[in-house]
Amino acid sequence: MIRVVVVDDQPLVRAGLRALLERGEDITVVGEAEDGSGGVRVVRRERPDVVLVDVRMPEMDGIEATRRIVADEELRGVGVIVLTTFDVDEHIFDAIRVGAAGFLLKNTGAEDLRRAVRLVAAGEALLSPSVTRRVMAEVAANRAVTRPELVATLTDREREVLVEIAAGLSNQEIGASLFISPATARTYVGRLLTKLDARDRAQLVTLAYESGLVRPGGR
Repeated sequence: MIRVVVVDDQPLVRAGLRALLERGEDITVVGEAEDGSGGVRVVRRERPDVVLVDVRMPEMDGIEATRRIVADEELRGVGVIVLTTFDVDEHIFDAIRVGAAGFLLKNTGAEDLRRAVRLVAAGEALLSPSVTRRVMAEVAANRAVTRPELVATLTDREREVLVEIAAGLSNQEIGASLFISPATARTYVGRLLTKLDARDRAQLVTLAYESGLVRPGGR
């Protein structure tokens, strides 16, 4: 059973997320909180597999809550998905920076929401293609960062895989796109994490844009 904590300052949103998540027989919501500080406490108490946290909340926002959860060694393995109302949100970049496993729009459909939770619980980052391209490209364009040296040591195949990761594809989808097995795709992701000294898959997306390998507005 995948254990989830929901952190959002709106009771109706929390109730809606709980209802949608628990329609999946393999998902249960084990705790809720209305702000970031409360969310961190609940996560430390419950040790869930996944946390859904709103990016904008009073007292402590979702970015700081994510940072504290990810930085806590005792919470290693807890994946954080940041929720946002806006498809282009400057705070998303910060969420990725502090270690969020991914992000979703609050109007994401029920099936996609449950799929996201399952992916993150399985150790994959959730970088929804429909949001990733717009958000990361927008942020990359605003920051105007180009550091080609970041990917200078990569092989051609590793660069191809990194481009697919930046597009928000899962290992299975990368395998289908590049005509390799999902296991081989996972191996390449592991190599990229090591070579680029990246904490997680989400950070690989940031590096793909910062290096200029993926450009705003296209792959």
